[in-house]
Amino acid sequence: MDDLIDKGYQSLSDDEADVLENVPTKNPTTENPSEGSSKFKKQPATKRKRSKVWTTFDLVTGADKITRGRCTKGGYMCIYDSKNGTGNLLKHQKVCVDTKDIRQMVLSSSEGSMALRNTLFDPQVFRDLITNAVIKRNFPLHFVDYEGIKDAFIYAHPKSTLVSRNTLKKDILSCYQFEKKKMFNMLQDFDGRVSLTSDLWTSVATDGYISLTAHFITSDWILHKKLLNFSYLPSPHTGITISEKIYKMLCEWNIESKLGSITLDNASSKDSFVATLRTQLNLRNALLCKGEFFHIRCCAHILNLIVQEGLKEMDESVVKICESVKYIKGSQVRKEKFRECISSVALDKKRGLRQDVPTRWNSTFLMLESAIYYRHAFTHLQLTDSNYKHGLPDDEWDKVEGICKFLSVSYNITRLFSGSKYPTANLYFPNVFLVELTLIKAVEDRNYIASSLAERMRPKFNKYLKEYSIILAIAVYGEDSEQIGKLHRALKALFDLYKDKIPSYSTTSEEFASNSFHNEGNDVLKEFDAMDGENSVALEKTELDKYLEEKRLNRNLEIDILEYWRINQYRFPNLSLMVKDILSIPISTVASESAFSVGGRILDQYRSSLASNIVETAPNFTLEELTEDIMNLTLSDDMDFGGESSVVPPLQGGI
Repeated sequence: MDDLIDKGYQSLSDDEADVLENVPTKNPTTENPSEGSSKFKKQPATKRKRSKVWTTFDLVTGADKITRGRCTKGGYMCIYDSKNGTGNLLKHQKVCVDTKDIRQMVLSSSEGSMALRNTLFDPQVFRDLITNAVIKRNFPLHFVDYEGIKDAFIYAHPKSTLVSRNTLKKDILSCYQFEKKKMFNMLQDFDGRVSLTSDLWTSVATDGYISLTAHFITSDWILHKKLLNFSYLPSPHTGITISEKIYKMLCEWNIESKLGSITLDNASSKDSFVATLRTQLNLRNALLCKGEFFHIRCCAHILNLIVQEGLKEMDESVVKICESVKYIKGSQVRKEKFRECISSVALDKKRGLRQDVPTRWNSTFLMLESAIYYRHAFTHLQLTDSNYKHGLPDDEWDKVEGICKFLSVSYNITRLFSGSKYPTANLYFPNVFLVELTLIKAVEDRNYIASSLAERMRPKFNKYLKEYSIILAIAVYGEDSEQIGKLHRALKALFDLYKDKIPSYSTTSEEFASNSFHNEGNDVLKEFDAMDGENSVALEKTELDKYLEEKRLNRNLEIDILEYWRINQYRFPNLSLMVKDILSIPISTVASESAFSVGGRILDQYRSSLASNIVETAPNFTLEELTEDIMNLTLSDDMDFGGESSVVPPLQGGI
């Protein structure tokens, strides 16, 4: 009989089951009072709880005499009375994540990790995800009006409704303002010096834009690179116009009194711009040493100009390589035939041939490097293809190898200079010196294959890099040299601005003596005390003096310089503050030029009419996702040079 009752209850809803639970069941003792009255006492009827809510709820009566249901998973309290029954408990159980069956949850992927999430749909979260996707993937604003997109989202969930393009525009601007406020607070909390990079760019609609990127090292010794502005700049692009625009941006971020340096290319307008901005900032006494170290020239851009000057007159053997690559890439049949030649000499097909671009010297180097690897394949092609007329004899191949080896020095240094995830200030002096030494040796050795190339490059080097940057040379301050006096004076003057920022707590011998027990009765060592002399003067050494007296580390060790100073910051507290500001100086403008790579994808020929305030928001979200190794980009991309290695470069004898 009980089994039949249980089956009947199972077919009822939870509320109907509770109603039946309140109906008293028949008691055999009350129906037949004469039977068993002497053996059994009358037992009260017990309520059988059959609703599924009781698997996760307990009844609790509080001090107010009100009975409530308490969720055993999250502790949530619901009113339970005859009016509501288990209705309130059921509502909570449906939304309680802890009570969800694993079959009612779905797997979600977040940053490479798998997790369980609730299937409850939140329209606001869906709206935020759409806004984030449009920003990151550079979708057009009318993406939300696509008929197919709307149908797909409605099929995924009936409550998923897309906003209009005007609402999406407002959401993007709101998201930008939120991120901008976070960045503003971060800069206000930062108490060091901020180094800047900036550059100009013209869109396909001939509109001018200017980028401003901040570089700084925080107290945890992490180098940060943040794009502050990607802003519309109306014509004319004169030095005064650029200066006014940059100063306005600095005041907007409230960092005009925290500047350390600004790195720019070698355009003539940039010199007048820096002079105007330096004068304006000096009126507020905002720069170190009256702005003596404020202007830094982009070393990667300078190297680019130097090598391009040398490659203006192309060697005949290099021209043959260019024509050979063009011949092979001219048709699919020739490509296939060259692949057969590669297989015949057992070389790797995946490396491929690189074709040069006349405006990019690094593409010429990559072309020569790939051609040298397939040297024997070219020789095999010359024997098997009668139409191939650009073959090189062995002596010309040797000449190409010499030119490629000579260019590899500038190529590798340019890659090193163009990093933005590791400090580059300490890489300036040793690598610029290496370029100069390579040019001198090549010019002096008349038998050297690349001597004529070096002769054309040396005047341009003397124009831009003959006078070494003092502030960047400080980053590798070391042994004596002819100009060590000038460098030492600049280093001392700079350290004087930092030496009193953190007070020293070291106790002098006089302070120790005044606080120590003095035994006046024992005077037998009076003569020993007099040996020190009345006129002797003990010179107190500064942190800089102590650091310079220490034994230098091996220059060839691969040391993370930020980690080195993070460990030693407590030994040299004031000196480490100066080191932070110097190491944050970038010696190339690649970080700012990366913003234009994003800008070119946003303002293409199909979306050139976007409003400037929308254009300004997009690079701030997408710049961090761009690849920093620009030297590995395809030749159709926008950058001339750049890139960084994922391996932290060696200390190079630096600070």
